Amino acid sequence: MNRKCVRLPLAAIAVLSGLCSATLCAAEFDGSKPLLCATIDAHACDPGETCLRALPSDLGAPQFMRIDFAKKTITGPQRVAPIRFMQTDESQIVLQGTEFSFAWTIVLDRVDGTIGVTLVNREDALVLFGACTAM
Repeated sequence: MNRKCVRLPLAAIAVLSGLCSATLCAAEFDGSKPLLCATIDAHACDPGETCLRALPSDLGAPQFMRIDFAKKTITGPQRVAPIRFMQTDESQIVLQGTEFSFAWTIVLDRVDGTIGVTLVNREDALVLFGACTAM
């Protein structure tokens, strides 16, 4: 058998296994399983000032949070916040709620589990980036 004939099936197997892996991973982020999320990067912004980039813990943001889609809750180290709105499309899940004087939004990428989080009121905005894993 020549090399060209061997390489083609191997390439096809590699492509198919990559597609299967992406499909299996996406199932973890479809809203059917609880997630543990870690915040990695944070930006604190005030009107008229340049945003401050820091570690989430330096800004008082939780380092870890759990998302429970069935219970519609976000649980941090000190409190539980109800999810008031949830919308799912092909690429992401959007979660929203309010707590104290802040409105928050979490956007979860359904393929790789990365998240973008905003907490905002009329005076401040906090933007977090992180990643989740199924529990």
